[in-house]
Amino acid sequence: MICNRSHTTPAQSWSSRLYEGEDDLQQMLALQMEARSRTGDWRYWHVGELLWAFFMVDCHLKPQEHIRLWHNAAGKLIGWVILGEDPSFDCQVLPEYEWSGIEEEALAWAEERLTEPGQAAWQEQGGHLVSGARQDDPRRIAFLEQHGFRYHGRFAEVNMIRSLDGPIPEAVWPAGCQVRSLAETGETGGRAQAQREVWQPWTVGNISEEDYARLMRLPGYHRDLDIVAVTPDGVIASYVNGWIDPLNRIGDFGPVGALPAYRRRELTRAVLLECMRRMKAYGMDRVCVSTTVSNTPARCLYESIGFRIVNRYLDYMRVR
Repeated sequence: MICNRSHTTPAQSWSSRLYEGEDDLQQMLALQMEARSRTGDWRYWHVGELLWAFFMVDCHLKPQEHIRLWHNAAGKLIGWVILGEDPSFDCQVLPEYEWSGIEEEALAWAEERLTEPGQAAWQEQGGHLVSGARQDDPRRIAFLEQHGFRYHGRFAEVNMIRSLDGPIPEAVWPAGCQVRSLAETGETGGRAQAQREVWQPWTVGNISEEDYARLMRLPGYHRDLDIVAVTPDGVIASYVNGWIDPLNRIGDFGPVGALPAYRRRELTRAVLLECMRRMKAYGMDRVCVSTTVSNTPARCLYESIGFRIVNRYLDYMRVR
């Protein structure tokens, strides 16, 4: 089994250990914002993507067993890996430490975890490990391909962005509905139910009221950016989770959803526009969102409110 370890090269040294607690999550968020500030919007996850990925691990696995961290000699976090339920492999490393060995260690650790006793659910999937890379990140693509990953295509995404300069259109929605923040009390169960109805049987939909309450306690969650459209009889019909990166002044939407019975009624458009207004008030100057290439209705909705495609996320799978 891989234990806490150290690594030294003529230029760099680091040590690694398993995730321990919320202070580690705060450092992971800081790493994402710092790395983005030095490389642009797309090579590194938005903090919202990280928080949702962490939430999925917290719901269905154990962060202390499925997240590993790398620190330099001064104790600064320089990289992390998440082994998700799919199983999925996601690793992020500060630019000056990229491709110097941490990614190799991270993948080796993930592979070892997948062969441990008690991992039957993963093993029953035939050893298919999934990961991905932005289309303009050739070194990550080369790393994945060198380790047996192949482009899959089924879950490839388009990455879209919209400026928040200028006025944001007013939304129109059915009479009697409300578009607002999730209520402080009494609506957590309904919010979790809406998530389940939209996303099951996918993992992202497998959450309980207690799970969603934990999401609301995470650093980086803002209840006033958890926007819902509520029908006159109290049903949460559409929603968006909004996340902000104050260093890079970019917001992120995700997940976005609407109950099947309430689609094409302008409710999703309304929650997105309301969340934009609030992000702008937080000082964001742009907002991003992603959706699968095959999801034409979602892409058309985003384009109708000013988003444009600027990148693609390519999904890779390794089959053993």
